[in-house]
Amino acid sequence: MPSSGSDSRPPAAEPRGRDWTARSTFPVRGMTCAACQSFVQRTLESQPGVRSATVNLMTASATVVFDPVEATPESLVALVNDAGYEAELATPDASATGKQEIQEQAEAAEYRSLRLKAVVSLLAAFAAMAASMPLMGHASIDPLLHHLFMWMDAPVRLLAPWLYAVPPKALKWSLFALTLAVMAWAGRRFYVKAWAALRHASSDMNTLIALGTGAAFLYSTAATAAPALLESRGVQAEVYFEAVVFIIALVLAGNTMEARARRRTAAALNALAHLQPKTARVERDGQEQMIELAGLRRGDTVIAKPGERIAADGVVTSGESSVDESMLTGEPAPVDKAPGDRVAGGTLNTYGALRYRVVAIGTETMLEQIVRLLREAQGEKPPVQRLADRISAIFVPVVVAIAILTFAVWLMAGAPPARGLAAAVAVLIIACPCAMGLAVPAAMMVAAGRGAREGILLRGGESLETLSAVDTVVFDKTGTLTTGKPAVVASHGLTAEAWQALASVESMSEHPAAHAVAEYARVQGIEIRPVEGFRALAGMGVEGVVDGQSVLAGKPGLLESRGIALPEGSAPEGGASRIAVAIGGEAVGWVDIADTLRPEAATVVQSLKEMGLRVVLLTGDQQQAAEAMAREAGIGEVVTGVLPEGKLNYLRQLQAEGKRAAMVGDGVNDAPALAAADAGIAMCSGSDVAMAASGVTLMRADLRLAAAAISLSRATMKTMRRNLFWALAYNVVAIPVAAGVLYPAYGILLSPVLASLAMAFSSVSVVANSLRLAHWRAVKN
Repeated sequence: MPSSGSDSRPPAAEPRGRDWTARSTFPVRGMTCAACQSFVQRTLESQPGVRSATVNLMTASATVVFDPVEATPESLVALVNDAGYEAELATPDASATGKQEIQEQAEAAEYRSLRLKAVVSLLAAFAAMAASMPLMGHASIDPLLHHLFMWMDAPVRLLAPWLYAVPPKALKWSLFALTLAVMAWAGRRFYVKAWAALRHASSDMNTLIALGTGAAFLYSTAATAAPALLESRGVQAEVYFEAVVFIIALVLAGNTMEARARRRTAAALNALAHLQPKTARVERDGQEQMIELAGLRRGDTVIAKPGERIAADGVVTSGESSVDESMLTGEPAPVDKAPGDRVAGGTLNTYGALRYRVVAIGTETMLEQIVRLLREAQGEKPPVQRLADRISAIFVPVVVAIAILTFAVWLMAGAPPARGLAAAVAVLIIACPCAMGLAVPAAMMVAAGRGAREGILLRGGESLETLSAVDTVVFDKTGTLTTGKPAVVASHGLTAEAWQALASVESMSEHPAAHAVAEYARVQGIEIRPVEGFRALAGMGVEGVVDGQSVLAGKPGLLESRGIALPEGSAPEGGASRIAVAIGGEAVGWVDIADTLRPEAATVVQSLKEMGLRVVLLTGDQQQAAEAMAREAGIGEVVTGVLPEGKLNYLRQLQAEGKRAAMVGDGVNDAPALAAADAGIAMCSGSDVAMAASGVTLMRADLRLAAAAISLSRATMKTMRRNLFWALAYNVVAIPVAAGVLYPAYGILLSPVLASLAMAFSSVSVVANSLRLAHWRAVKN
């Protein structure tokens, strides 16, 4: 049987000229284990025209890349439905948040259905056990139930003495009817899917349950309908209907707990989907009106009152407020907004009223893109999943073979057929491909959601796995390790009056250095005075008249060209740019402007070193400026003067040396290196190209998130490996015990009902272990 993982399945040879451009993602409900996932994936991959298919158990979805000439989304959905599962196409114009809400509603409905069937089945199981009490002449197929019978005999005689007056034949047929009803209603899903798998020459967990309960049911039916025939052949004509009902009830109870746990793993994604408001307050024709979000247009003016959510991405045109962006960026403190600032749809306006112009709607908004990326990340399989996929592909046939062998060995050992049947049923029921199917995607789903709450967007499972294995972190300088904004770092000789004159003329300029001076003046509370005769001297500086005095500010060469002697002072340090200042034709001092290190940079570098990582600064800047910045950040290894191609070559050189490198960058010139690195980490403050080339996006300009992303990836991989170990170890140990290997030496024989309990809790334990990642905390420095 071929492997289920699309990662491990080599692409089919592509006919010349074929264009594999069509891609469709749709929900698939009814999958309960890795074998189900594997079966659906193989079914889709067998369709002519399908290039690749990825089916995810946790997100209950399938993503298919296909040739639209040979296949259509409708035919793919029909194929899945024909296989016994439930699939449907999403509404063509549905947004990512809309799709998530639809999926959440479907999962909630499935959970309620499972819960109802589990509760009713458990009640029916206890009723079947009570009805079996008068038939105590038989030793139940299930040792556990036999002990329960012995314990409950007295209470049943006390509460329902009339049962013991009912003829045994009538009781048996009543148990037959009750069991058949439970199998047809609550257990129907197992038999329908098992039959669909059989028609496609495949098998899954439903096959095991159907075989186990079906064998016990048929044996009991034969004992009810033709007891004399069995006894004439030396076989006890005992019925085991109660065991069948108990197994179905407990498996459904396990599925219910699993469904509930799986819904919790999607909590972050569901929370993001619910951020999108349903309506918007727009201003049209001079009047306010509430409209459905679908009616919003680019260019509309929207009003956000205190406590309302921003309807779409926009630019503030009037009003001031603070906006809570924590669900999008992980930043806990509200962010001040004023005219000219951008706001993102789904964020919460706090105390003031804002008017903003809509610049992005629908799938273009930041919220939509985050939800889409998060869904894709949770659906992508990391390479570590390949082992589970390969095992899942052969798991069920192997278990069925072991069950048949178990029955045969017990018979050859001289045991009654009922004993051999009990052991075979226990083997079929205890085997759990569910745990293997959930081991990796459950952890991936929780990690992606936890990362999103911190402001870390993981592009997929492969990105997470490679990030966890890096041993070197390479930082770009400008805009990554530094703020990317020039600031005043030193000054000399300037009095309060001189600062006021300098700030006034620089406030008229658009040059980044002038902005740095103006910002410094604003922070220091320096009053800006009117400026007359302002002139920007291209590439040199500015001049103007403030309070009747001429002011000249710019490169030292500008003052020299005007015959003004430069003020004395040391040369700029760390690659800073110097602005010399003259007032009234006389030099009065200077200001040094430089890009500044991010406040958290030094502590982040130290944290990375403590994690055992090598840290490198890679920049196109001159050596003096780069080394000064590296010293301040605590980085000992610096590579300077490299162009984008040089950054790419450096990454390749590291990889050739056997290193696994993560690249942290923000600009267009970082994109090739981000794409070539084993793990690319892009700052959200950077370019769209950089973010598209990276596997991890930091949703706010905070370097602590880079260290947190590595820490989260390591914690997630550790959880995945623990899950896989538990899933494999459980099956390796449980199946032989169920078969009875401990019986000759210790007299231990596992009950089929106990086996169904163990199977249910094995998958729940894997999801519960993954949910521990929801409490992961980034190290705060």
